[in-house]
Amino acid sequence: MNKPLITLILIAAAAPAAWAQDRIYRCGNEYTNNATQAKERGCKLVEGGNVTVVQGTRPAAPAAAPAAGGGAPGAAPATSPPSAPRVSSNDQKARDADARAILESELRKAESRHAELVKEYNNGAPERNALDLRNPQRYIERTAELKASVARSESDIAGIKRELARLPAP
Repeated sequence: MNKPLITLILIAAAAPAAWAQDRIYRCGNEYTNNATQAKERGCKLVEGGNVTVVQGTRPAAPAAAPAAGGGAPGAAPATSPPSAPRVSSNDQKARDADARAILESELRKAESRHAELVKEYNNGAPERNALDLRNPQRYIERTAELKASVARSESDIAGIKRELARLPAP
């Protein structure tokens, strides 16, 4: 007699929790449990599992509009937060010079690596080695890897050149 009674009590206790979950509808990036609003907006029913939505914070609006005559129309001026430490112009010039030297060094390394890869790639016909002679598929894979490496090194060089262009002139 006790087992059926305990089972019945457990079922009765779990039933309200199951009924408490409303149907959830997804409307683009928004969720709602209002069925009439969901029908009006053409939302889709979310199946399987609960949905937890955490409200995000909104970024603070700029305090004042930019002064007329400066910069692109509608563009906010680039400013640092008030708590950022101030750097003297000589220190900033030294940092810029160091950054330029580092980037130029990286550019030289990347260009030398690129030259080696292009030489090894040999316009899509790299030199065959002993493993490639025994396994033609290995040669095809190595050629594809070399082609991808050449493309990646070209992309690296272009990125370094973009970074150099962003720095102020020496």
